[in-house]
Amino acid sequence: MSADAVEAHLMNLMKTACTTLTVALAATLLIALPARAQETPIKFQLDWRFEGPAAMFLVPLAKGYFKAEKLGVSVDAGNGSGGAVTRVATGAYDMGFADLAALMEFHANNPGAANKPVAVMMVYNNTPAAVLALKKSGIRTPADLNGKKLGAPVFDAGRKAWPIFAKANNVTNVSWTAMDPPLRETMLVRGEVDAITGFSFTSLLNIAARGVKAEDVVVLPYPSFGVKLYGNAIIVGEDFLKKNPEAVKAFLRAFTKGMRDVIADPKSSIATVKARDGIIDVALEERRLKLALDATVLTPDARTEGFGSVSGPRLSLMASQVSDAFGTKERVRPEAVWNGAYLPSAAELNIFAAGKR
Repeated sequence: MSADAVEAHLMNLMKTACTTLTVALAATLLIALPARAQETPIKFQLDWRFEGPAAMFLVPLAKGYFKAEKLGVSVDAGNGSGGAVTRVATGAYDMGFADLAALMEFHANNPGAANKPVAVMMVYNNTPAAVLALKKSGIRTPADLNGKKLGAPVFDAGRKAWPIFAKANNVTNVSWTAMDPPLRETMLVRGEVDAITGFSFTSLLNIAARGVKAEDVVVLPYPSFGVKLYGNAIIVGEDFLKKNPEAVKAFLRAFTKGMRDVIADPKSSIATVKARDGIIDVALEERRLKLALDATVLTPDARTEGFGSVSGPRLSLMASQVSDAFGTKERVRPEAVWNGAYLPSAAELNIFAAGKR
């Protein structure tokens, strides 16, 4: 055998050995990889900061319910429903938590957008939007708002839906003052506005934090005065939904299991929020969580329609109301914003059996 032939033979042997070693090493690594490598990653965007209601998502995360469904879930704080919808639409996040009206507005104003998010589970069956005023203002009913000065950030859900509330209660001739969210309750307490709109469980406690007793605050919840809008829902990007339908189903199963725990024991649930934001006031956030559950989740409407679900006629009415109140480019199509096909079984969704607080 010539020197060249010997060299070629040796090279082939080396290649074969390297290939065998590579395959063996790869197989070893696959066996050694933790179960996490088999998980479907999901980036989840909250609608707001890590406050009491965030426990609804942090509890199933902390208790390993998502992990048990082979999901690698991360939960990030948000800065409003509009931002959550946009971030899911851009693909920055796979799923999120957002006000259904904000989702409807996005759909109707961006008809040609790709990856439009869709709501797959209703969590806040009733909108938490409310008008809040101090008793000393003389405001007691919606009729007392005629001619008053109201305040709220321009993107506030209650402010955007104000035309629906005003029409339902024959309120006219109000003026609006815009401000950043941290100033809303401060301006009310100072008397710079007569009333504000906001989520009841957020604004009420923010007012209390400014030294006003709860009994000195008037709260006019939208659902109590003829406005049956849905509130926040779990949304998912269209692309992610098409590629990972089973992962979406698994997420909703794990979330629902966590909701049962949150309802049964709100106090312990706040520990998961404290773990994410160490400076929160535990007692305050426990109260906020209970208020949120009572106002939006454990409601007569939710019990009638079933947790996670929606009523077709009510959804259609809301779509029409949002189209008119928000002045959208196109009419909202309810069938485009909602898909209940991924919900858990009826037995799993019966969170009302979780126990009374």
